[in-house]
Amino acid sequence: MKTASDQLKADLKALTAQAVQLFNAMQVEQYPDRMEAHFANVLKKDYAVFLKTLPSFAHTYQTWYATAQGVIRRFLPGRITDFTSLYEPAKNRKEIRPDNYVIEDYLKNVVITAGFDKKVVAWPGDAIPVFQQQMNILNSVADCLESRLYDIDRLLQSELLDAELNAARDLAKNKFLRSAGAICSVVLIRHFQRMQIYHQLKFSKKNPTIKDYNELFKANETYTFPEWRFISYLHDLWFLCCRNKKDMPTAEQVDELIGGVEKVIKTLF
Repeated sequence: MKTASDQLKADLKALTAQAVQLFNAMQVEQYPDRMEAHFANVLKKDYAVFLKTLPSFAHTYQTWYATAQGVIRRFLPGRITDFTSLYEPAKNRKEIRPDNYVIEDYLKNVVITAGFDKKVVAWPGDAIPVFQQQMNILNSVADCLESRLYDIDRLLQSELLDAELNAARDLAKNKFLRSAGAICSVVLIRHFQRMQIYHQLKFSKKNPTIKDYNELFKANETYTFPEWRFISYLHDLWFLCCRNKKDMPTAEQVDELIGGVEKVIKTLF
């Protein structure tokens, strides 16, 4: 099941892909011969098939723009003015030049000529780099969004894990030492799961243990040897709580386990 953040990433990816299609459509509209030659001589692909995949810029852009504008306003508000100014002309624009040609001009197919020979000084081709700037602004949202979603996710998880550690402390105070140790294991493994995703590490085991994660992070140099050794010690304390049926952990050992797990989830990411 997709989370809200996963759906948001998927929607942004689709919007970015649509921008690439619109960009290609612009180039085909303004430089058809150049594009056909590029496909035939460089890409060695069927140009006719490629053309069938492209949208009409005039018919598709407005929907894309409205959606992209909403995304940028929400997640990158500092760039919304820049994004909008690439679409609509400045109110004080007195003449249309290549350096102030905007997407609205492109949609109207505005061509500016000068002199008796009607030399073209501004034309729809000038809007191609303008749209590319809009694409770049949208692409920057993805980087910002990834960081922001990770920070939010980490904050929410931190609050959840803190609550579970507090529950472990309550159990330990009431002499339910093994149960407190079991909660510590759950907390540590959940934290390690997020670390694995963040560092993009692959795991073949379906139900990895603290020890498995510790070896994975050591092998990939995610943290230092002293940190690996410290977590190995926490694993030993957990084993005493949950796997060793002969010996009972002491209250001090469980307190040490709780404190150690808290240190890990606050310092290792």
